[in-house]
Amino acid sequence: MNSHMNNVPISEFAIVIGGYAFKSEDFIEEGIPVIKIKNIGNKKLSFEETDYLPHSFLDIPNKFKIKFGDVLISMTGSHITQPNSAVGRVARSYSREISLLNQRVGKMQVNPKKCDLGFLYHYMSSDVFRDQIGLRSRGAANQANVSGKDIEGIPIPNFSLEAQRKIATILSAYDDLIEINLNCIKLLEEMAQITYEEWFVRLKFPGHETTPMDSETGLPEGWERRSLLSVAVFLNGYAFKPEDLGENGYPIIKIKEIKNGVESSTPRNEGKDLPKKFIIDEGDILFSWSASLEVVIWQYETGLLNQHLFKVIPIYDIPKSFLFLALRESLPIFNNLTTGATMKHIKRKELDFVKIIVPHKDLLDEFNKFADSTFLEVLNLNRQIRFLKEARDIFLPRLMTAMIDVEQLVLPHTLQVEGGICDEII
Repeated sequence: MNSHMNNVPISEFAIVIGGYAFKSEDFIEEGIPVIKIKNIGNKKLSFEETDYLPHSFLDIPNKFKIKFGDVLISMTGSHITQPNSAVGRVARSYSREISLLNQRVGKMQVNPKKCDLGFLYHYMSSDVFRDQIGLRSRGAANQANVSGKDIEGIPIPNFSLEAQRKIATILSAYDDLIEINLNCIKLLEEMAQITYEEWFVRLKFPGHETTPMDSETGLPEGWERRSLLSVAVFLNGYAFKPEDLGENGYPIIKIKEIKNGVESSTPRNEGKDLPKKFIIDEGDILFSWSASLEVVIWQYETGLLNQHLFKVIPIYDIPKSFLFLALRESLPIFNNLTTGATMKHIKRKELDFVKIIVPHKDLLDEFNKFADSTFLEVLNLNRQIRFLKEARDIFLPRLMTAMIDVEQLVLPHTLQVEGGICDEII
C-alpha cells in the first residue's frame, strides 16, 4: 500500500453475513435459487447446477436474501493458486430475482455512511485482497476456509466516501463496457446459430420455395449429407508431461481454457520441440471431446493444443464458419454417443457416423459471407474485452494504493459508449 494512504480493517466499513444452513431434504427441482459456493464464479454468479427451495422459504430473515448488486464471497475452497475454485472468490449479483444465501457463502453489508459497496467490491476483486485471504485461510490445499472475522480483519484503504464513489464509478465503467461487449457477442453468436438452423435444418433458405427436392435424399437438389471426417481434419492435442508444464512460452490450451480463456494459472511451454501443427491461433475451431463436449472458436492469444482437444481444420470447399456452426448443431448427437462411466468421451469413429448437410456451393458462399462477418465481429469484440480487462487490472491497484490522485480523475474517453453494433442487432 502507498505510505501516504492509511488502512483500516474492513470491519470499519462493513460486516460479513454468513449464509443459512438449509437442510438437504428441503431442496426441490424448481423454486427459489440458493447460492452455494459452487455458484460463486469469476466476479459474477453462475446459475448452472443451481439448487432450489420452496417459495415458503422467502419468510426467512432478509439478511439471508440476495438482491441485485449484493457482493458475495466464498468462505471455503481450494488454495488461492487455483482461482476458479479458490477460497475468497468474489462475485456480484446482477440478477433481478431474489435468491437465498447458503452456508459458507458470505454477503457483505456496508455502513452506507462510511463505505460505497461498489468500491468494496472492486477492492475485494484485487490481488492484494486475494493475497490477504491466502494468508488467513486454514485447512488443506483443496479445502481451505476463512471466517467472517478473518475477512473483516483484512486492511482496506481509508478513502473518503466521495473518493470511494469516484473509484467505483471509474472501475465499474470498465466492467459495464466489458458486459456490453459480452452481451453483443452472445447476440451475434445466437443470430448466426439461428440463421444456420433456419437455412440448413428447417430448410428455409433463400429461394427454398422454388428449389426442387431430390426424392432419394430428401434434400434440395445439389445438396448432400457428408460425414464430419469427410469435411474436416480432427487433430488431437499433444500429450504434455508434468515436466513440460512451465511458466514461460505459449499457454497450453486445455479444457479449462476452452471455458475460461488463458488465465494466470494456465501452464506454459516454449514449444521448441513441438510440431507446428499443435499451435493454436486466434480463430481456430477447438472441439473438446472428453469430459465436457464443447465447440468454440479460439479467441485468445496463440497457444499449444493439449490432448482431449481437437483442432478442427476444414478441408476442400467447407468454410470455417459453416463448419463451426454445423459442429455446434451436432453436439446433442455427440452427447448421446458418449461413452465412459466417470469421464465421458467420444471416439473417432463417431466423427464418421455423424453427418452434416452441405448445400450447393452458391448457397454455401452466400451463407459464409454473413457468417464470416459475424464471427469477425465476435473476434474484434473479444479483443476489446481483453484490452479493457488489461487496462482495468492495471488501473485498479494504482487507484487503491493512491498512486493516482483520485480527486483529479476524469472518466476515460474510451469508456464513453454511444451506439454500436448491438444497437443495430437489438
